[in-house]
Amino acid sequence: MDYRTYRDTLQRRFPEPALAFTPADYQTRLTTVREHMVAAGLDLLLLTDAGELCYLTGYTSFEVSVQCILLVTPERTQLFVPAIEVGPAVCLSRVDEVTGYPWQAPEAVASDLAAQVRRTAGTPAPRIGFNPWTGSLRPGLLSALMHKLDNARFADFGGLMDRVRMVKSPAELAYLDESATITCAGLDAAGAVLRAGVIDHEIAQAGAGAMLGAGSEFMSMQPIVTTGARSGIIHTNHSGFAVAPGDAVFTEFGAARRRYTAPMMRTAVLGRASAEMREFHLVCLDVLEAVMTAARAGASFASAALAGEAAMAPIADRAFFSGVFGYPVGLAFPPSWVAGAKYIATDNPAPLEENMVFHLPICLRKPGEFGIGFSETVRITATGAKPITTNTFALEEIPA
Repeated sequence: MDYRTYRDTLQRRFPEPALAFTPADYQTRLTTVREHMVAAGLDLLLLTDAGELCYLTGYTSFEVSVQCILLVTPERTQLFVPAIEVGPAVCLSRVDEVTGYPWQAPEAVASDLAAQVRRTAGTPAPRIGFNPWTGSLRPGLLSALMHKLDNARFADFGGLMDRVRMVKSPAELAYLDESATITCAGLDAAGAVLRAGVIDHEIAQAGAGAMLGAGSEFMSMQPIVTTGARSGIIHTNHSGFAVAPGDAVFTEFGAARRRYTAPMMRTAVLGRASAEMREFHLVCLDVLEAVMTAARAGASFASAALAGEAAMAPIADRAFFSGVFGYPVGLAFPPSWVAGAKYIATDNPAPLEENMVFHLPICLRKPGEFGIGFSETVRITATGAKPITTNTFALEEIPA
């Protein structure tokens, strides 16, 4: 059976896709995107990010390394996927047409895609919006496509989907609430196994097992656990290290519910925390409170970040901090639960809007010694950022 027959058989067997939201929800999202397209004078959007495809159509797959493309015009949507993804495209998405291509010959994709673009756009010289900054659009494919569509005009339109996706609907917020509950269960389970000699991957195992058992789907990032001096190095993870007395144990988890993730950080210490650890902990909480108070609808991203910087000032010369006080979360796929590129940082003058959702990843690290991190996933309101997650902010000292 070839993939076209496979597709047609599935379409007969499953005439209605299984969706996380109502058809009206997806139609509303498409209408909003199309209004922006028309205003920008575009004939077609070429979207490749897995989160964007899922947001507009429902399409979901754990295989995010292959090139999948959604073509959006003012009238039609077409999902262009490798043959192995035809099943999820048919059964889990709401589109006008699913088109497959032989996945074992990725170099042939450009010719097929160029033909589909011309046919879908309805003009030999389409004006195409795309995101040149996304990692999901292969540079080789883009270069070949531009060569084959030499009459087309390509426009950077990547910021559109970020803007549309950042404001969450009540249904999206409900999935984030579910994720937050499961994430908390994972952190609680991880904390319950902390003791001298426990291996960092055993802590991660306890947290992952609790989250999967509570209903998490495959996670956009796997549980993060670092201990001792390694907790002072950003973006390290469990690697077979045993917990010793005096170690800080940093954990950061994010369960996925219908691809929505509400991450959370928490830190404990085996034995007595040092005076400097306790100092970093109090500043961490001050930074969180300052950002959450300042991050209200109508205020700028930058103003919230500046409030965080001010609260961090007492230890700024001793602590490494990433510089990002918040990043958007929501619907996401591996390799990251970060859902967009608009950060709460001092160089972002854009205004915050009600029901935007951010993870506030406040971890203060003393390089080579320890890291102390606590975070919340929050929703922007007129009076400040309100937690979706429900963290416990005590720097727990585990008997050694």
